[in-house]
Amino acid sequence: MVACALCLLVVVLGAYVRLSDAGLGCPDWPGCYGHFTPAGAAADAGATVHAARPLELGKAWREMVHRYAAGTVGLLIVCLTAMAVVWQRERIVPVTLVAALLAIVVLQGTLGMLTVTWQLTPLIVTLHLLFGLTTLSVLWWLVMSLWRRRGGAWDVHGTLRGVGGDARSARALAFIGLLALAAQITLGGWTSSNYAALACPDLPTCQGHWWPQADFQAGFVLWRGANVNFDGGVLASPARVAIQLSHRIGALLTSALVLAAALATLRLRRALAARRAAVLVLVMLATQLTIGVAMVLRGFPLWLATAHNAGAALLLLATLTLNRALRLA
Repeated sequence: MVACALCLLVVVLGAYVRLSDAGLGCPDWPGCYGHFTPAGAAADAGATVHAARPLELGKAWREMVHRYAAGTVGLLIVCLTAMAVVWQRERIVPVTLVAALLAIVVLQGTLGMLTVTWQLTPLIVTLHLLFGLTTLSVLWWLVMSLWRRRGGAWDVHGTLRGVGGDARSARALAFIGLLALAAQITLGGWTSSNYAALACPDLPTCQGHWWPQADFQAGFVLWRGANVNFDGGVLASPARVAIQLSHRIGALLTSALVLAAALATLRLRRALAARRAAVLVLVMLATQLTIGVAMVLRGFPLWLATAHNAGAALLLLATLTLNRALRLA
């Protein structure tokens, strides 16, 4: 549970670092201008005077705090893997799942390095976000597995037996909603990594039009080379508009699918835990939509943009909870 909570914090910190333009606060990796802390870099004038980017202490600290927290999550997962192997006979947690989690964390660390050394390449930044959320999702799944072993609030084994077609429909809708949410989060990461959020500063229109000039072909070029500095974005306005429009349309479709899954689950009278999960999904969906609308209307303040990322992570966890509750029938 500690690793899961800290991983959620790392995801939110990563969003804050990215949105506050601190992603290159330390242009090297894993240290900061060759030092373990920004304070050490600031004290060593020779480390920063000839660097390609001047040291900005505030941004450097934000970046390094994120790295420290991410490294701690990695260490906790290594410990969790060791415990799973040692206690394999007790079958407390699935060894294969924990081993996969460790592999994901190693890949995530590599993507974190490439995010810096490849100067915020959008594809790498988006993948870094996605694998961070994948790590969070697997940790949450393990937490729910342990709760079920203890007979906790989400122990729903057998609660849906005999419900029949309604339960199967709810399961299918919940899974489709989860896939749609994953796609929408990917679009959100692509929007952020290409600095496309401000392309549509109004709502519900975009630049005063229902369908402004948009270049979808340029907006979704995945790879533009490794020697380009993407800090601040390189796309023209029509390409950024295309990305933002896609994100908005995706939000509408995803909301409809997740809402349908939650409402279908609420119809299952004997599935108390699944219905609790459905209520949680509805609360998080309403919260996330409210934050998204307020973010645009208030001019994209940093705290609301960060909260929008946190809301996406919490909605993902709620949707995973719903899927697990329905799956254990």
